[in-house]
Amino acid sequence: MTYTPFSTFGEDRTARWLITCDHASNHVPSDIAGGDLGLPAEDMARHIAYDVGARGTSMRLGELLDAPVICTNFSRLCIDPNRGLDDPTLVMRLYDGTIIPGNRDVDEGEIARRVATHYRPYHDALEALAAGRQAPIIIALHSFSPQLKGRAPRPWEIGVLHAKPEDRFGHALLSRLSREQDLTVGDNEPYDGDLPGDSIDQHALQPQRLNALIELRNDEIETEAQQNAWAERLATLLQDTLTESGL
Repeated sequence: MTYTPFSTFGEDRTARWLITCDHASNHVPSDIAGGDLGLPAEDMARHIAYDVGARGTSMRLGELLDAPVICTNFSRLCIDPNRGLDDPTLVMRLYDGTIIPGNRDVDEGEIARRVATHYRPYHDALEALAAGRQAPIIIALHSFSPQLKGRAPRPWEIGVLHAKPEDRFGHALLSRLSREQDLTVGDNEPYDGDLPGDSIDQHALQPQRLNALIELRNDEIETEAQQNAWAERLATLLQDTLTESGL
């Protein structure tokens, strides 16, 4: 099968929603370190290589919302599409205590090549999808580890990341989530939503499109059944938010 840096699904779906999955895959393309970054399979199956469960949840959510979905087909360890081009973590050499051998000697020329062949095609396609929709609402779906090495356990099942200048939908979604009595909800947790140059900044904040970045703890979406259940729950939460907010 021919490699492409991204896949899109349901481009002809008609809702305002656009679902993005920046860290959908742990695949290392053959043009990067010969297709092997030097990590064992157990590390490539961890959150350091991709967002566990996010792709399946995104795909089902797109079906339920009648929304297009765009997913990366390369590991975040190759180059991170959710970072700005001047971010020092664009290509990680060390992540959550794990050295990435295939990135140890990466120079500026190789980073620029990865930008041109993997990062930029994904972002160009994402922007084309957003620009082709009327008043789109971008929902970026991510997952996070229950605990980083040497850190405290993370109590949130779900977090909503948001930042100005366009954080209205994120705040409205948090308000709706506050009624879910069985959830511990993170407001800009486990990360701050203000990350200049990231995907939401490029495609939602700068053009001032409605958006929310949703983080799900990855032990909540490990199985297909869990992914489908969370997609169904999110579809209801998002539709409720849109209706109640009048945005």
